[in-house]
Amino acid sequence: MGARGPIGKRSEERMGHRSKDEKDSITKAPSGPPQGLPDLPDPDPLWHPIATDWYLSLQESGQAVFYQPSDWAMARYAAELMSRGLSSDRPPNGQYVSALDSVMARLLTTEGDRRRARIELERKPSGPQLASVKPLDAYRDLAGG
Repeated sequence: MGARGPIGKRSEERMGHRSKDEKDSITKAPSGPPQGLPDLPDPDPLWHPIATDWYLSLQESGQAVFYQPSDWAMARYAAELMSRGLSSDRPPNGQYVSALDSVMARLLTTEGDRRRARIELERKPSGPQLASVKPLDAYRDLAGG
């Protein structure tokens, strides 16, 4: 998978000069549902709602552009594990949680997992862009403030 240690910053958050090789080593993909997903099995109707939501969210996530049929099979397996754990009367043990987290990490389900694998999803603008404060600074300079 990726490197161990702290999760690196996104490429646009890094300061300073980066080598061309380092810039080229990051794979970028658009966020949101990828085009041309294969026909995927529906979630099992017996799955816990959280497991169903997680499985369906993968189909709407940008990293799914990298998934192969075996990855989708692994996603179904993870959703099944998750469902069984959430539906159990017993609290989950650490080994179960760790195993499930490992499967989910291999599917690049969190931004940290993707950064470790040197994959970034391009962010969509989140709402209206704020105006620049430069005109306010210029006005303050003119007013002597």
